[in-house]
Amino acid sequence: MNRLRLVPGDHRAERDRWLEQLDFEAAPFTIAWEVTRACAYACLHCRADAQPRRDPLELGTKEAVRLIDRLAGFGTRPILVLTGGDPLMRRDLFALARHADRRGLRVSLTPTATALATRERMRQARQAGVRRVAFSVDAASGPPHDRFRGFEGSFQRTLEGMDAARAEGLPLQVNTAVCSENVDELEPMVPLLADWGIVQWSVFFLVPTGRGRQLTMLSAIEHERVLNWMLDLSRHAPYDVKATAAPHYRRIALQRSGRLAGAGFRFADGLNRPGKGVNDGRGFMFISHRGDVMPSGFLPIRAGNVREQDPVDIYRHSPLFRELRDPQALGGKCGRCEFRDVCGGSRARAYAASGDHLASDPSCAYQPEAPLRAA
Repeated sequence: MNRLRLVPGDHRAERDRWLEQLDFEAAPFTIAWEVTRACAYACLHCRADAQPRRDPLELGTKEAVRLIDRLAGFGTRPILVLTGGDPLMRRDLFALARHADRRGLRVSLTPTATALATRERMRQARQAGVRRVAFSVDAASGPPHDRFRGFEGSFQRTLEGMDAARAEGLPLQVNTAVCSENVDELEPMVPLLADWGIVQWSVFFLVPTGRGRQLTMLSAIEHERVLNWMLDLSRHAPYDVKATAAPHYRRIALQRSGRLAGAGFRFADGLNRPGKGVNDGRGFMFISHRGDVMPSGFLPIRAGNVREQDPVDIYRHSPLFRELRDPQALGGKCGRCEFRDVCGGSRARAYAASGDHLASDPSCAYQPEAPLRAA
């Protein structure tokens, strides 16, 4: 394997400015809340292993309102992603969104493209304070997308859902899960995304958890190729291009241009990209339908439960979250990498591959300059 070298030029000043902008010790930038695990689809890559019916143990309305009140206690107006499962399967969804908006949280929604994603519900979402809607598209045409979703006609339903959201003036984001089975679909999607008028394309690199264990991750070299392609695309695409579960995208951007990809990207809907990179437990927190708090939905290690503890306290003080925010705690080549502060590797993928959330991220091809540390 060829070693990937730093490009000429000093990236340290850019890195230092980037690190100073946000305090992820105090608050996450984004909170994903799985309001329900119920979903009509059976997606091949679903990290939730979603089920057709709602779990009787999911947080009830009163508990959900109390959770929102506590999340407002961060005091930094984090983005709150209402996700699932299919969040539209909760009857109190828009009441919860409205309450979150009134408490100062910046709300987005990730509905499943079923018959529930009507224009009327998109209108209700906008009126409740939802700022952006994200739909999932995993291929450039119906048959391969439908195979991923486990539902024939899901591609057409997705187009209809996006039309409904656009008609109600809601900014659109597209989420795409990428693995070996659909990586060739990415390039054909590029002109479609422009036609759909999206504000952001978020490419989720497969973490083999939940149903996703049946799919094949890209190799480290393939990750490198796709991330470089995304960086090239980001320079001319009429929408923001974001890598999810692939923090080494920031390392690649820094190597190639001395700048961090997407740093400080601002949107009219207020759901801006932070200048500082988000990672599992570092700027990001996940809350399950039963109230379990985890570093991300792809890193299923429980740090506490909102029925018993304050989520603000869990994020700030739990040993798991504090460990994930400490680059010194990383092991393997991630621990000795000169980019560990700006990247840190996917902690979820390290855990899925080895059972150790502090181990090296197997999807990264970069070989650090630093020698191995003595045992």
